[in-house]
Amino acid sequence: MHKPFVAIIAALVCGVSASVEAHHSFAAQYDANKPITLRGTITRMLWSNPHGHLYIDVRTADGKTLTWELETGAPAALYRRGWRREDLPVGAEVVVRGYLARDGTTTANATTVTLVATGKELFAGSSAAGEDGATVR
Repeated sequence: MHKPFVAIIAALVCGVSASVEAHHSFAAQYDANKPITLRGTITRMLWSNPHGHLYIDVRTADGKTLTWELETGAPAALYRRGWRREDLPVGAEVVVRGYLARDGTTTANATTVTLVATGKELFAGSSAAGEDGATVR
């Protein structure tokens, strides 16, 4: 009976350490000195842990479309802040404020998402902000 118990504990420890290792700090991936505002249409929302991911298509000045990946807080945190799945339908136009990724990709950490049609503003639970939404520097 001792060996199965040890195996279960070892598996749990490995799973937790992999999860912790995969999680990153804001400063490691995003630049607090590079705020960005994007306006585009929702193509998908992933309600995943430890962070949600909102994808929007943004038209550039030269007419091209770029898909941006916007990291949010965890789904439970978003729900507590008033987010609902039905608030983010594919095709809805949004304005997203956040901070650019350090790697130069079309990725950002979202701080707010505003639904253009209704004006409803959702705090994105960014790891760059405190509980009250104030930016941490």
